[in-house]
Amino acid sequence: MANNASAEKCIRQSERHRLHNKYYAKTTRNAIRAIRNTTDKKAAEAGAPKVYAMIDKLAKVGIIHKNKAANLKSGIALYINKLA
Repeated sequence: MANNASAEKCIRQSERHRLHNKYYAKTTRNAIRAIRNTTDKKAAEAGAPKVYAMIDKLAKVGIIHKNKAANLKSGIALYINKLA
């Protein structure tokens, strides 16, 4: 339990930041899932830059690691290249 006002404020801020990070991470995961579920190459290619930007932003602010971001982007690119 918090012993002083600054500790209580830190708890409030941490919860607010956690929810903010969770929202953006979930939104990005849904966008990645949407690309991987599509079978249309043109649609996937059109949506890829937006998803790449989302992934880069998550890595930039530290929500995900930069290597995980690179792996996600690589996987999306491989999937799009395999589409006929």
